[in-house]
Amino acid sequence: MITPDILRLVPLFAELDDADLQEIAAAAADIRLVADEWLVREGETPAFFALLAGELEVTKTVAGAERVIDHYHVGDSFGEVPLLLGSTTVANLRAVGDVRVLRLDATEFHYLLARSERMAAAVMRTMARRVGNLRRLSIETPAETTLIVGHRADLACYDLRDFFSRNHLAFRWLDPDDPAAAPLIPAGVGDGPYPAVVFPDGSLLALPSPRQVADRLGLQTAPRRPAYDVAIVGGGPAGLAAAVYGASEGLSTLMIERDAPGGQAGASSRIENYLGFPTGLSGDELSARALQQATRFGTEIVVAREVTALRLGADAHDHEIVLDGDETVGARSIILATGVSWRSLAVPGADELVGQGIYYGAARTEAPSVRGKDVYLVGGGNSAGQAAMFFASYARCVTLLIRASSIEQGMSHYLIDQLATKRNVVVRTGATVVAAHGRGHLDAITVRDEVTRATERYETDALFVFIGADAETGWLPPEIARDERGYVLTGPDAQASGTWRLERDPYLLETTVPGVFAAGDLRHGSIKRVASGVGEGSMAIAFIHQYLALSATEAPPVTAVAG
Repeated sequence: MITPDILRLVPLFAELDDADLQEIAAAAADIRLVADEWLVREGETPAFFALLAGELEVTKTVAGAERVIDHYHVGDSFGEVPLLLGSTTVANLRAVGDVRVLRLDATEFHYLLARSERMAAAVMRTMARRVGNLRRLSIETPAETTLIVGHRADLACYDLRDFFSRNHLAFRWLDPDDPAAAPLIPAGVGDGPYPAVVFPDGSLLALPSPRQVADRLGLQTAPRRPAYDVAIVGGGPAGLAAAVYGASEGLSTLMIERDAPGGQAGASSRIENYLGFPTGLSGDELSARALQQATRFGTEIVVAREVTALRLGADAHDHEIVLDGDETVGARSIILATGVSWRSLAVPGADELVGQGIYYGAARTEAPSVRGKDVYLVGGGNSAGQAAMFFASYARCVTLLIRASSIEQGMSHYLIDQLATKRNVVVRTGATVVAAHGRGHLDAITVRDEVTRATERYETDALFVFIGADAETGWLPPEIARDERGYVLTGPDAQASGTWRLERDPYLLETTVPGVFAAGDLRHGSIKRVASGVGEGSMAIAFIHQYLALSATEAPPVTAVAG
């Protein structure tokens, strides 16, 4: 129990009277840690602390690497920086041996400052010193940035930039056609071939695949074990939620993502109605936080690999996942969470201009290139509305083309209200793109008015498409039943399909193959919302626990590999 006598060992509290010390002692949490246990992690909810016994190591992620920036000793107090700035925690605190810490929540901390001007002044001096240290650390640590050299109109270069951006890999893009970029292109790269990737150590990859880049930058591209309790195919909201809950509940968990964790939601410029984030957050932020959680709990995240097939064994626990290159990995249970893909713009001239002025999704990497220009977006859902809000901060004019007669038919009310506040956003309903024009890059589009049937040509070099989505499930074996549009049947729909072969009913998210579950947008009847995908991903893990319990006598659990 914390007492006033113990508090007097902390210099910050030394001059407080007995009544104040007694009040602090009554409000404080008494936390005890063992060696290597975390007190807080970067990005968590802040609190104020005082170290009563032991030592804490302070680390921070800088330029992609975790660095030790300080050590706290008995009598030190800390935590005031994020509390006074209104941010999340700015560093990691880990125990060095046995540790005892006092913790005050934000309300108690602010109340304490109001009670003692001397203590408030001391806290502000400490805060100023620590903010200065963080600033120097940021300035003095060189950012190891990878260079991508390639033409703007090159689809391969666009794909590389998108891969870097969505996997949170720092890079700088240099266009050989830009005279200002020419002096910055390293020797030996200027003559091509493009795209070329120059790594911080000076090494070069010409015309690399995403997997080659991922391997070079230390991302995991292959499973480390021969088999897992649960393998998740797809890294969108549903897949990430399953990864977090699966690993946190003791299952050996593998997640395989073809491109980058986050899925379509990861490309959303702003999600305003996700529970718990009153000011909203970007899809990139949401996926980055979920990825950090999943990794911390022990999920293996494999990127830049495509699942090409499932091999269903005679026994439920004999399923195999086949990756590109015919590499296989076993799984006692599988969650299909590949989501959906944007529907192609089926108009003359569009296919050859993908990545060269026509983009599917928000393509955040293209934002600087549309500065001061007129851009067009196709679609009437929330994704299109969020993208319009994002590009409004860069483009001269953003025109949202919606085939429906009313924007209210597909977009949330809060987004409609926000779009109305943007003077450079134009919403055109009853409008359809019927042609794309350009040689090597988009120059113009033709738009048809669905009421008058009149067409008009508009000059633009950027068109972003958000026109619905399709489930890409053709790679699944025929034993996994789907509806006429390719969405996977689960639960009652799976049972009604006539192909369910067990006496028990399938679990709510279980497909027509026992032990294979589906979650998120690719599931028939799912609600196409981020929160729904997250909920289904976590639910799938609950059903897998029940499924594995039923099959426990048929096969032993997959155990961790030592080392």
